[in-house]
Amino acid sequence: MKVTIVGAGNVGATCADAIAYRRIASEIVLLDIREGFAEGKALDISQTATTLGFNTKVTGSTNDYSKTAGSDVVVITSGIPRKPGMTREELIGINAGIVKTVAENVLKFSPDTIIVVVSNPMDTMTYLTLKSTGLPKNRIIGMGGALDGSRFKTYLSQALDKPANDVQGMVIGGHGDTTMIPLTRLATYNGIPVSQFLSVEELAKVAADTMVGGATLTGLLGTSAWYAPGASVAYLVDSILNDQKKLIPCSVFVEGEYGQNDICIGVPCVIGKNGVEKIVDIQLNDAEKTLFAKSADAVRSMNDALKSVLE
Repeated sequence: MKVTIVGAGNVGATCADAIAYRRIASEIVLLDIREGFAEGKALDISQTATTLGFNTKVTGSTNDYSKTAGSDVVVITSGIPRKPGMTREELIGINAGIVKTVAENVLKFSPDTIIVVVSNPMDTMTYLTLKSTGLPKNRIIGMGGALDGSRFKTYLSQALDKPANDVQGMVIGGHGDTTMIPLTRLATYNGIPVSQFLSVEELAKVAADTMVGGATLTGLLGTSAWYAPGASVAYLVDSILNDQKKLIPCSVFVEGEYGQNDICIGVPCVIGKNGVEKIVDIQLNDAEKTLFAKSADAVRSMNDALKSVLE
């Protein structure tokens, strides 16, 4: 199995490292526009093989898309990261052109690939990739919900003071500080609703912390996070390549699901060898439906800025 990661920055390199270490793919290609950068990252990761015990082949290339030929999955992390005080929405003008060009180039050499979009604003970049390539909707996946869910479960575990891997929780809606919806009502600790352990106020704080999870890290680090995003991409790629059919919230194209049409937004998906194999319809209550509709309106509004790029 071959994975290409376009963009060898912090997120892309961390993703490559996680995929190699976990032996998810037999070959990884890192691609970047900076001369020698992807090659250096690939060589550095390769030199951990004997100490970490993997045999994945990791190579890098400076903007030579022919090296990506035959990729089963292509991950797009290209674009500028958020700076302190910058919203994901502000990135759209710059990143739209980058993502569209990358998608067109990788498809020249891997026409049957599944594309995982990480670049921000992620829902809009996923929609752009779908519309500009004309690929079937099951082959374009935005990673956001996997990351938002990992942050949600981390904050839940901290509030509960229990192991994170004993906690289950899901985040749907847009991948933005004001558009994501942590489903506190459905979160559980070893199958028991977390509402039995946490007060309404505590759950509200967990949800609020989750929603600004990315911005919090940007403020602390001075740039976007990379460990959790990279690991979340690897988790998603693993479910695709190994046909694990995991239920992962992802930004995908909806056609009537959850009452929405013609946008890419975070919903629970079964992810397997064909990409998005099913969108799972969970029963939202009235308050959650209202939040989801509001989130969809915000995502749709952001997509309006793509008109010039798609023309």
